[in-house]
Amino acid sequence: MTTAIHQRIAEELGVRAGQVSAAVDLLDGGSTVPFIARYRKEATGALDDAQLRALEERLGYLRELEERRTAVLDSIRSQGKLDDALETAILAADSKARLEDLYLPYKPKRRTKAQIAREQGLEPLADALLGDPSLDPRETAAAYVTEEVADVAAALQGARAVLVERFGEDGDLIGELRERMWAQGRVASKVREGKEQDGAKFADYFDFSEPFGKLPSHRILALFRGEKEEVLDLQFDPADEDEPTGYEARIAARFGVDDRGRPADRWLADTVRWAWRTRILVHLGIDLRARLRQFAEDEAVRVFASNLRDLLLAAPAGTRATMGLDPGFRTGVKVAVVDATGKVVATDTIFPHVPANRWAESIAKLAALARAHDVELIAIGNGTASRETDKLAAELLREHPDLKLTKVVVSEAGASVYSASAFASAELPGMDVSLRGAVSIARRLQDPLAELVKIDPKSIGVGQYQHDLSETKLSRSLDAVVEDCVNAVGVDLNTASVPLLTRVSGITAGLAENIVQHRDSNGPFRTRTALKAVPRLGPKAFEQCAGFLRIPNGDDPLDASAVHPEAYPVVRRIQQHAAAELIGNTAVLKSLRPQDFVDDKFGLPTVTDILRELEKPGRDPRPAFKTATFADGVEKIADLKPGMVLEGVVTNVAAFGAFVDIGVHQDGLVHISALSENYVKDPRDVVKSGDVVRVKVLEVDIARKRIGLTLRLRDEPGRKAPQQQRDQQRGRANRPQRQERPPANNAMAEALRRAGLGK
Repeated sequence: MTTAIHQRIAEELGVRAGQVSAAVDLLDGGSTVPFIARYRKEATGALDDAQLRALEERLGYLRELEERRTAVLDSIRSQGKLDDALETAILAADSKARLEDLYLPYKPKRRTKAQIAREQGLEPLADALLGDPSLDPRETAAAYVTEEVADVAAALQGARAVLVERFGEDGDLIGELRERMWAQGRVASKVREGKEQDGAKFADYFDFSEPFGKLPSHRILALFRGEKEEVLDLQFDPADEDEPTGYEARIAARFGVDDRGRPADRWLADTVRWAWRTRILVHLGIDLRARLRQFAEDEAVRVFASNLRDLLLAAPAGTRATMGLDPGFRTGVKVAVVDATGKVVATDTIFPHVPANRWAESIAKLAALARAHDVELIAIGNGTASRETDKLAAELLREHPDLKLTKVVVSEAGASVYSASAFASAELPGMDVSLRGAVSIARRLQDPLAELVKIDPKSIGVGQYQHDLSETKLSRSLDAVVEDCVNAVGVDLNTASVPLLTRVSGITAGLAENIVQHRDSNGPFRTRTALKAVPRLGPKAFEQCAGFLRIPNGDDPLDASAVHPEAYPVVRRIQQHAAAELIGNTAVLKSLRPQDFVDDKFGLPTVTDILRELEKPGRDPRPAFKTATFADGVEKIADLKPGMVLEGVVTNVAAFGAFVDIGVHQDGLVHISALSENYVKDPRDVVKSGDVVRVKVLEVDIARKRIGLTLRLRDEPGRKAPQQQRDQQRGRANRPQRQERPPANNAMAEALRRAGLGK
């Protein structure tokens, strides 16, 4: 079975089964994805980190499927009901949904009406009427009246319960109807009576309908959020149940039910209808609701992970003394100055804004701090009073040009979470919680990655509907992103914090604390091999982490590079061959042939990586640092006018477009159709979080706090892009109108309502 799993993953990824098997062996052996992707290319055929993450996730799913398959087979076998045909079907099931469909008739359940009917001896009646519709139902049922079965009506009701359960537990039929409903059905939403004003943010869904297969992730999550907040009523419409080839007809055909005027035909047709409406439709509605949520969550997690990656890999300002300003009105602006290494050297609180209005005094204090500590950058949090504080900093720059300061507005998302965390208490003991936020703001400008790893990724705020997502799925995905980013950049072993070290391949939280304690007690690490003296850091952990840890200005120049210590002999051999200094010597390195240095342990991919790394050792893959300039006089949403062209920073990218901070405390939206003159499938193909962009204001809705922007500067204000118009109109004007057939009884109506399938 293991071979079959590997083969299936290989086919899905478009790689060889041997590559998958090698990667699985390494993962099972405790190797991390970053380590395998960078240092085990020969084994895996150079699978990259994205392929390895997909492989790892799929491997987990298929292994869970195999465990469930075994449990299902054991359960059915213990009931004495496992025949060869069923076992073959179960072994061929390629998804959890298909497996559960097959298991449905055998799954232990509470005592049902069908079970009671069987105990009363009514299953033969059901079989007789289904097998020979020429029988008269009432006359045939009369023979089954007993002390337990009161009359003919009770006998027929019991027989119907048996058939309804049988129809509803046919795995092949349920699978077929599920796919039919997914392909042809649609979700419809209506606003609940009296909720129009309170639920105004869901106005686009007050009268909405769209096919299942066309719903994008953000709309699905918005619909479910509206339902959860009791603003919207959702209906899962199968769409063609009244058609001749519809769902009831398919159920009837599956079990040979056909109205030829025979005595039992009418009773059997009613049984099919009852099975569809009271059991199968409810079951499919629940399944498709789960399927929609699964799709929406997967896409939302992907978007969140992509945005987080962009944010973590944003350009660092570098080792420059920085002043962090955490804006506020009544409580003042919190000030923290950190030196080039991120160490806090001064803190203060100033009160330039209302009600204190100590403007001149505040500028004087900031100038004194900047001069005393050689500050080069001012980082301003983008929360409340941000624009007012940005204006303060601008005046500081004008009045004191000799300081040569640069001001930057940065996202303060998650700063308050960090301030109140146990790590912040340990890192900044004795400092007021409010001042810790200013420290975080300053440090995240110097090095976004090093600072943001201290914050729970979910608190950074670059997702869509993140609070509606599976906590486990989201955390697993975001943790993987953080791990990949940290290891892609590398970590300075002698300055890294515990949270940053914890994200390095092979280093656990306990090991990270041991490394910092060893560093504090014994001084900076001079070599990577000195790590082996850290308590509980064994050979496996060293193998996994060593290549990602950097020691600038250490005893061995290679320790500042991404070359793994295990490959140092290769470098020595290359250097001996070249008879010249290699590090940074582009001319010599370009003249070497990688294949000349391949041996039994290190193949061509590794040697090629080594030569590339020696050219620019410890290179940072992040882009160069640059800033956006917000327009003077545009400080709040009311200041915006259609037609304005402004500079801003992309703060978040969703499936439907990109959000841009233009300095008015409310991000504007560039709809996907306004990102480019050309068709855009994925907004991240055009922009990513942290990009500095020029946008034009198309529309401003102050009441709903919505700002419409475009990157297409030739667009005219007041005109929505065609795709945006279609998005807003979809499902309203031309919804198909069907005559709804009333449910058979109140019990069925209630079942449909509870399942979200009816009103």
